[in-house]
Amino acid sequence: MMDFETVNYFNELGLVADPYPYFEYLRAKGPVVPLPKHNVVAVVGYEEGMKVLRDHETFSSINSATGPLPPLPFKPEGEDITDQIAKCRGEMAFGSMLVTQDPPDHTKSRALLTGLLTPRRLKENEDFIHQAADRKISEFIDDGKFEAVSQFGHPLATLTIADLLGVPEEDHELFCSLLGPLPGQIGGDVPLENNPMMEIGMHFFKYIDERRREPKNDIMTELANARYPGGELPDIVEITGHAATLFGAGQDTTVRLLVAMLKTLGEDHKLQAYLRDNPQLFSNFIEEVLRLDGPTKAHFRLAKRRAKVGDLEVEPGTTIMLMQSAMRRDPRRFESPNEFRLDRKNLQPQMAFGQGIHMCMGAPLARTEAKIALEHIFKHTSLIDIDEEFHGPVGNRHYEYEANYTQRALCAVHLKFKKA
Repeated sequence: MMDFETVNYFNELGLVADPYPYFEYLRAKGPVVPLPKHNVVAVVGYEEGMKVLRDHETFSSINSATGPLPPLPFKPEGEDITDQIAKCRGEMAFGSMLVTQDPPDHTKSRALLTGLLTPRRLKENEDFIHQAADRKISEFIDDGKFEAVSQFGHPLATLTIADLLGVPEEDHELFCSLLGPLPGQIGGDVPLENNPMMEIGMHFFKYIDERRREPKNDIMTELANARYPGGELPDIVEITGHAATLFGAGQDTTVRLLVAMLKTLGEDHKLQAYLRDNPQLFSNFIEEVLRLDGPTKAHFRLAKRRAKVGDLEVEPGTTIMLMQSAMRRDPRRFESPNEFRLDRKNLQPQMAFGQGIHMCMGAPLARTEAKIALEHIFKHTSLIDIDEEFHGPVGNRHYEYEANYTQRALCAVHLKFKKA
């Protein structure tokens, strides 16, 4: 039996498939718990976590993607380490990406990207999602079975964000093949030269450079010429980094949501039948999947100065691990938190897409994509079921999850179905 008292959450493979007993062990100690390694404080309480997510004055997002690994490239000194963080940002993993930025840089970057996600563009993209969902389903509809990650979730999410950002249609399938492991892998990081985000960035650099030299009437030209709120034109490297980050985030989170939804429906035929008869409850279903089995296990913040998290005082340089998978099951917030309930009334504010200044800009798109996916899966099938050949019988299921301490990500979900 695993010794939770001494376990290292960041390299323990035994916590990947079912981390919830460990989360409850921590919860029994309180909503905020110091961990034995890496100068980390774990937050498992909903309210305590929300306060940290919304307090960018006290907590930096510099370590949001990777947490305490690798260690800080500096020794925290003094009562406020804001200047140290700024000086060493270039030495930290993903330190220039939107997800790790702090104001004022984050404010500028987010304003630039928000200006691209106009209602007109989102509506055009919604039309594309309907077409893409039907196209992907048509590729396996005569087989009576499919694998939810590789045959539906991954290609649909990738094609959707590629269309939104104006990636040329002839390169859509190329982008589907590029994405690989993301930050937080247990057992080693992706070598920099093999980082799929770098290759995606190279393609965006080419597109943006071409559009600045030869503008066209398309979305990529709008992206290439987007300006900061003060009118400043970003250099190509800056806008490339923002575009690549948006692409990766828009694809990754949505895949995990789509696959978790399909697994939930395959496991619960009664729930599935009820949803088929009550499509007005699609939103309730999506929000409860996000709460109970959302794509993010943990996000991180770095204390810039001495602060209180819950009742615990933390020093500058302390990593705050916001254990979202545990926070979303806080019994002080949610009645019977381990049960799936379509009729929950207090799901908002939803933390699955973050909160505060880093709340995911693509959350509305992910929800729209999830609704459309449900609509088309139900349109083409009368029943979907877990394929026992791959996952075992009811009561003895087995699923493989990515060995990642930040993401809750199924490697594969094999489903059988009856055509409508």
